[in-house]
Amino acid sequence: MTQVPDWLERLAAQAQQAKVPRYLLPPADGGREAAVLMLFGEGPLGPDVLLIQRSTRGRRHPGQPAFPGGGVDPGDGGPVGAALREAEEETGVDPTGVHVLCTMPELYLNHSDNRVTPVVAWWRVPSAVHAASPDEVDSVERVPIAELVDPGNRIMLRHPSGMAGPAFRVRGMVVWGFTAMVLDSVLRAAGLERPWDTARVEQLPPDILGLASRS
Repeated sequence: MTQVPDWLERLAAQAQQAKVPRYLLPPADGGREAAVLMLFGEGPLGPDVLLIQRSTRGRRHPGQPAFPGGGVDPGDGGPVGAALREAEEETGVDPTGVHVLCTMPELYLNHSDNRVTPVVAWWRVPSAVHAASPDEVDSVERVPIAELVDPGNRIMLRHPSGMAGPAFRVRGMVVWGFTAMVLDSVLRAAGLERPWDTARVEQLPPDILGLASRS
């Protein structure tokens, strides 16, 4: 069992009051309630965060790295219950070893009509994880924070629409879109971000774009 580190306590305090960008503000009504689990822990290489690589065969964001998560079901009791249930279903994580610190403000994803609540948690008793739902998840990774903040692993990716956003190249994955945007903001809020070249802009790779177009 490990104690919640100071940087995560600091992040949790700020995350609850985070200002939502206008383009991510939820509408007055409508949208599907969803939640993702941002599970931080202490791994062999220092602090890390749990990410999944979604199945390339799936219908939801095929092949895309993401936080475990999904829609809020009636029996979940809200976003926290949904995030923990989905994480267990997708990665096999034991929810009893997870200490939930806070929820972040709801974020609206227009293309999927989802109102997503990020749930910030600490892995006080780590458990073994794997791709527990092969139809939805290809792989599971505990990605070290040190690799995420390494300036050499950070780029800006531009979509053909012209929009560009932060991305990470880690563990053979290109983390982009919503997941990268949230990671970028929380690493900054936790005081862990290192200076990196935001002028390093690349086009979204054709294989990733092809998979994204199926979503």
